[in-house]
Amino acid sequence: MYFHLLKNVDNAFSKCDFQRLTIKKAFLRILMKENLFKKALLDPDIFTVTWELVPGRGARETTQDNLLALARQAAAGKTIHALSLTDNPGGTPAMSADFMGIEILKMGIEPLVHFTCKDKNRSALESQLYALDRAGVRNLLVMSGDYPVAGFQGRPAPVFDFDPVHALELISAMNKGMESPGPKGVIRQKPGDFFAGAVVSPFKATEAEQMAQYYKLKKKIAAGAQFIVTQLGYDVRKIHEAFLFMKQSGFNVPIVGNIYILPYGAARMMNNNELPGSVVTDKLLMDLSREQKETDKGVAARMLRAARMYAIMKGIGFNGVHIGGHNIKYEQVQEIIRQGETLAPKWRELIKYFDYPMENGFYYFEHDPQTGLNKETLFNRKAAKASAKLEISYGISRFFHTLMFEPGKKLYGLMKAISRKIAASKLVNLFHKLEHLTKVLIFDCKDCGDCALIDIAYLCPMSQCPKNQRNGACGGSFLGWCEVYPFKKQCIYVRAYARLKKYGQEAQLGQNIVPPCDWDLHQSSSWLNFYLGKDHTAKKQDNHPPGK
Repeated sequence: MYFHLLKNVDNAFSKCDFQRLTIKKAFLRILMKENLFKKALLDPDIFTVTWELVPGRGARETTQDNLLALARQAAAGKTIHALSLTDNPGGTPAMSADFMGIEILKMGIEPLVHFTCKDKNRSALESQLYALDRAGVRNLLVMSGDYPVAGFQGRPAPVFDFDPVHALELISAMNKGMESPGPKGVIRQKPGDFFAGAVVSPFKATEAEQMAQYYKLKKKIAAGAQFIVTQLGYDVRKIHEAFLFMKQSGFNVPIVGNIYILPYGAARMMNNNELPGSVVTDKLLMDLSREQKETDKGVAARMLRAARMYAIMKGIGFNGVHIGGHNIKYEQVQEIIRQGETLAPKWRELIKYFDYPMENGFYYFEHDPQTGLNKETLFNRKAAKASAKLEISYGISRFFHTLMFEPGKKLYGLMKAISRKIAASKLVNLFHKLEHLTKVLIFDCKDCGDCALIDIAYLCPMSQCPKNQRNGACGGSFLGWCEVYPFKKQCIYVRAYARLKKYGQEAQLGQNIVPPCDWDLHQSSSWLNFYLGKDHTAKKQDNHPPGK
């Protein structure tokens, strides 16, 4: 409707360019007050479509020109509700998704900017949000982001000051009208209007890996995620699993399925884990290998696969789809939508085309052989073998924690009294050095001073997770291995899950959002900070400092 009105403006004022332009600009300002992507995604009668575009490296290169040309087509076509813009995908520099989003917004279509937590500390992220808010770019897909791999004169320093849970908390605070200290008291900002989503992968092979994804999802939604997008995979049971998990958890936010128009080359990279977070099994790769021998190099087959995924996701109950693919044309996206809508009424007949399970892969729900999907009965995880070894150091750590760091236990009061005396004496530095040496030997401590060991089963996210994720695993792990160190280091959340499961406490990983590290406490004694009420654990336990 809006676009028809714009056309009428053009016709009515065709002889007066200045007048036409002025009215069009005014109308667009009115139009953009309404977030058409948000409106569509929250409408149960609309199946929302987003299309992923990659800004590419450079400023005035062919890649950027082509992206804007595709955006103009999408804006004119009116069947795509938002254009998703990646942020340095693969960990290499590219044109800013924020800036491209601003340009696209002017065309009359909503951008969905990938808002990643890499490359910037919390102050830079806050500044970025102010700029986006002022520019009217409201739709954000929040994620940790790919680990940086290349830059000018070598690999850049990774910056993971925030994880996605922290970023969502910040966005939620800004939407409410964030408060900050000022020279004359508290300053309350005007509320923002961000519509922020998050990502989850149901396509993990091991129990620990998958449960870590779902536990973190709970935190993301608690932190304010307003919609969820799945990562990439082609196992229909896993696609269905994500939907059922959301339903059974009572998460009343839209879920969007990920569709990638998959050529053989990209599939081979995904199969080799060269694109972390994307899952292509050996069986699927073999099918694609056969398809690429066709006269059209498999184009028709992968288009049909994408259309079938569209139909299945709509049939299952997803609120929309996120379509991506390398060098995909606008006409191809339109054809997927057209075919998908045609196939949707008979979506159950299409399930057989997506039988691509991971070898010995874990499923959250029991299999339903009648439908090929899942029952709503949970898989019994109690008897399943742990996917990580249990070190003796964990049992010792639990023992001493209970003894010394839990209020009301034997040594807690004594340690608190001793800490007060040490903090007021010349022994502070010596005590800190002895503590740090002990924790380096046992935990590879980075001396952050705001210790998260207790939150992650005595595994340090600052030293043992390259992305410093304090609230759960990123989406890049593979077969339980860390995205950055595949087949060398296990994901710390896989290890934490195994440790906690031994005691029936694995659900702790989905509880209590762990705040970002307080850098005021950096290189200070975390023990003293705890007993004196300074760190996040003390504050959580209401362990007030003396005199309060």
